[in-house]
Amino acid sequence: MIVVHHLNNSRSQRVLWLLEELGVPYEVKRYERDPQTMLAPPALKAIHPLGKSPVISDGDTVIAETGAIIEYVTEVHGQGRLIPAAGSAERLRYTYWLHYAEGSAMTPLLLTLVFSALPKRAPGLMKPLVKSIAAKAQAGFVDPQLKTHIDYWEAELAKSPWFAGPEFTAADIAMSFPLEAGADRAGAASRPHIKAFLEKIHARPAYQRALERGGPYAYA
Repeated sequence: MIVVHHLNNSRSQRVLWLLEELGVPYEVKRYERDPQTMLAPPALKAIHPLGKSPVISDGDTVIAETGAIIEYVTEVHGQGRLIPAAGSAERLRYTYWLHYAEGSAMTPLLLTLVFSALPKRAPGLMKPLVKSIAAKAQAGFVDPQLKTHIDYWEAELAKSPWFAGPEFTAADIAMSFPLEAGADRAGAASRPHIKAFLEKIHARPAYQRALERGGPYAYA
């Protein structure tokens, strides 16, 4: 049976959702972030050397990285579900969004998280300077990048209800975290098509079941 090594409020929530959509049996092993640093606990390094989530084990096979996990689960356990037909235009879009989600999309969102955390961790006398530098970097570099990506998501979702086309696929599961994080950190939910996408995924029964299995999730 697949074991999902699940970190609270992390991208591993998507893995639970994927398995619920496919009806694949799985076990959840929970890990909690350090309340001060918000980092994953050292125990995750016993599963994978990087000590990060998501990571799954399936027998003796251990797989990390969301995109790789989605590809493995859909190919080995999915029986052709949640993937467009090979050679179709939708399949090409599916592959693109699956990799874009953890590549281009997450970079400015992670930088937003980093720059917001820097002033809190700076030494007392350095806090004003660090806060000023972080704010200028955020406003001058990160915010424009985020806006570009949010504009892109909105425009693409205006063309079709799901990222790969007319049908829901695992690419939408992959893209859920960037959009949820974008709604939380950059006001992305003010865009009508992004808002509609988030409402649709949050209403899916499999999404709700994944929340029950995974526990509290800040972006739901």
